[in-house]
Amino acid sequence: MLGGYRIEGRRAADIAASVESAVGSGGLEPGQLLPPMRELAVELGVNPNTVASAYRILRERGVIETSGRRGSRVRSKPATTGRDYVRMDVPEGVRDVANGNPDPALLPSLAKAFAAAGELGDREPVLYGDALVEPELQRIARAELDADGVPDGPLTVASGSLDAIERVLAAHLKPGDTVAVEDPGWGSLLDLVPALGLRTAPVGVDDEGPLPDDVQRALTAGARALIVTDRAQNPTGAAVTGTRARALRAVLRKHPETLLIEDDHGHGIVDLPLHPLAGITRHWAFVRSVAKAYGPDLRLAVLTGDSTTVDRVSGRHRLGPGWVSRLTQRAVVRLWADGALDTHAVAAAYRTRRDLLVDALAQHNIEAHGRTGLNVWLPVPDETAAVSRLLHAGWAVAPGARFRMSAPPGIRITVATLKPDEVAPLADAVAKALGPAPNRTYM
Repeated sequence: MLGGYRIEGRRAADIAASVESAVGSGGLEPGQLLPPMRELAVELGVNPNTVASAYRILRERGVIETSGRRGSRVRSKPATTGRDYVRMDVPEGVRDVANGNPDPALLPSLAKAFAAAGELGDREPVLYGDALVEPELQRIARAELDADGVPDGPLTVASGSLDAIERVLAAHLKPGDTVAVEDPGWGSLLDLVPALGLRTAPVGVDDEGPLPDDVQRALTAGARALIVTDRAQNPTGAAVTGTRARALRAVLRKHPETLLIEDDHGHGIVDLPLHPLAGITRHWAFVRSVAKAYGPDLRLAVLTGDSTTVDRVSGRHRLGPGWVSRLTQRAVVRLWADGALDTHAVAAAYRTRRDLLVDALAQHNIEAHGRTGLNVWLPVPDETAAVSRLLHAGWAVAPGARFRMSAPPGIRITVATLKPDEVAPLADAVAKALGPAPNRTYM
């Protein structure tokens, strides 16, 4: 028995499922010690090897970790509980600035693009065995990558940035390997890495991107992969500068076997130049999504990299979903070809909204970060109190716990739909939320 929960099962898969279900429901808490394998085997009436297999399954899924004689325990941030549990439930009447979504008003209309793609599909239907990538999409994407200084390499398509990153990690790493990730960083990525049975090594971030000394420490300690967000880093808005890129390349040259993954999901909504790191290491991947600029539901990201990496990803993709819908690819091509999005105007709109909020907060002597992207990140002394007080004041912000591992507390504010007349009231509410709690007298 573990508190009020009893692990059940006779087969390894059933025992593992019992533990995983308990972790997901909260029956087993992060950090909780599991029974020794022989003890649990006696309790369940099974061979100790069966329990050992169950624990191995759980380790590979990132649910538990084992530390020799100290035993096995539920991971501190297990993949099955997920950071979605840290999301805000926004009550009616509360202004939502927590969701991280782009402004729907700045997304292009998809109707004509999909109609044109459908008509082309009627004339030239895509059949089994056809190419994975629409030729015109490959041509346009490759030309833009060339213009941004991304090294030449084969190109494929995935169902969004996270799908591409997962496929690249799976193509090279095995359970137990360590991945250096930004901290604070993208919550979904921080869930994905342990879900693949991989370990995370946090790397600090400032406005110019990952800190070179932290990257050096992580790689020297044995991290086999590094994931970098080039622009519009979530949640801090960091963008890798030319100076920072040179420093990071110098570190990577000392670790040429590192798997480097770059995420440029900010393409199309950012007006700062790209400073790619790709090509320094033997294996690398560069991912560019259309979600933020053209719409999250398009589920399409372009992936390029060294030939081994792209070949492995493409080969495994063929054995699963096969390909990303060519209908969707053709619609994206039409959006690009028609110039459906004024990227300069979109980037300027988001920049104006970030700058207005950062400046308004500065008037209250509040530090805020938002160099690029959709969000502004605020370090705070007490995350829970800040979120609670802002919610009471009518503003729903995202708690930083969803985006960090060892980084100090913070909150994330999405500015994508923030109106000019909302900036001052929001800044005032933040200032009050971060101030001392009001004194109360109880009779």
